[in-house]
Amino acid sequence: MKYRIKKETKPTLKNYGKYKAVAVHNQTIDSRSLFEEAARGTSLSGGVLEGLMMSVSNTVWRHLRRGDKVRLKGFGLMKLEIESDKVDDPKSFRSRKHIRGVRLHFLPESYEGTQALYDGITFEKDKNFNDE
Repeated sequence: MKYRIKKETKPTLKNYGKYKAVAVHNQTIDSRSLFEEAARGTSLSGGVLEGLMMSVSNTVWRHLRRGDKVRLKGFGLMKLEIESDKVDDPKSFRSRKHIRGVRLHFLPESYEGTQALYDGITFEKDKNFNDE
């Protein structure tokens, strides 16, 4: 995985002015390419695989929006979490005022405390990027 060193530029953050590693993302794989690539290892066509995946994704969305956690074997656990302001008195909490948004949390599948998704990742500085 390639990385770049970037300076934190948001003055409101406690790490303002310090440097951190950030991942370099080379490309975005669109769904059609993903389905065609995945289909090569099966007897299914990319179109059939896409149809199945769309059905699964609609089902996953429905469950997440209901507040369910969704665990996909070989992939991981997904759940929605609420981001909200903190209040001193629970009686003063108003959802329209204090809830800022919702975030998807993804936890890769793990086996005995290790997450295979992260196994074997090596880090390499992006040579095509000049530091400040």
